[in-house]
Amino acid sequence: MAEAVDVAGLVDRARDGEPRAVARLISLVERGSTALPEVAAALAPHTGNALVVGITGAPGVGKSTSTNALVRAYRAEGKRVAVIAVDPSSPFSGGALLGDRVRMGDHATDPGVFIRSMATRGHLGGLSWATPQALRVLDAVGFDVVLVETVGVGQSEVEVVALADTTLVLLAPGMGDGIQAAKAGILEIADVFVVNKADRDGADQTARDLKYMISLGRRDRSGPSWRAPVVKTVAARAEGLDRVVAAIDEHRAWMTEHGELAGRRLRRAAAEIEAIAVERVRTRFPAADELAARVVEGELDPFTAAEKLISGSLGE
Repeated sequence: MAEAVDVAGLVDRARDGEPRAVARLISLVERGSTALPEVAAALAPHTGNALVVGITGAPGVGKSTSTNALVRAYRAEGKRVAVIAVDPSSPFSGGALLGDRVRMGDHATDPGVFIRSMATRGHLGGLSWATPQALRVLDAVGFDVVLVETVGVGQSEVEVVALADTTLVLLAPGMGDGIQAAKAGILEIADVFVVNKADRDGADQTARDLKYMISLGRRDRSGPSWRAPVVKTVAARAEGLDRVVAAIDEHRAWMTEHGELAGRRLRRAAAEIEAIAVERVRTRFPAADELAARVVEGELDPFTAAEKLISGSLGE
């Protein structure tokens, strides 16, 4: 049964800056409303303007504190900022366990800031399946910067790259992060490294280790490539955040010059289309389970089963 939603009115109110309308649109996304295709169509002409920044790193490095400080820095520039804080799912309700991030309460009354927690719903990549659509909403309703803070689940955190224009990887001294960085492959996903809690012992060594590993990673590359800077911050005191913002701006300028920004957004759209198509196949073709059973029994091979699913010749 189709959900009754005044999509045009809702989109107009959201684009006029009404927080409740923005929240309602994202709620439609999260629950996979039947009105979602109409919402997406109404938003499409207004997208493509927001800078999307992914913020990731191991638990305890200060992601929420850094996100809070970045919001303040961008607001000081007069930019509208949205935050999607992707939280672990509650095992009982499936909702976001940490709610709307009490640690970002500094911005609760600021009309130029919108903060929303989204549940991962058990997804290992740390990002909710609905996050790409939520980004599209926030972009279309006029936010200049969208910060996506992920749960920090280690090696599967690389999925943030698929959504962000620029990815910040946060580390902290004394946490063994230099070795973990090499293991998790975050050298490949980071556009900017941030060594937070730089007032602690070992911060300079952590920064040196990162720079050394970055130099090793560049030796076999040919053609232009971005060299991820290493920035030291003390986010709790907002120290060094101006350098982080400058590094993000420099990365965007480099991507624009070399065509990488358009390339990233093209790959993001392709992945989004694929995810929607796969989800629709799953919901529209329950016979896929029957085909899977026939593959298990040896009656069909997976390729033939896939062709039957696509062509609709399930009973043959």
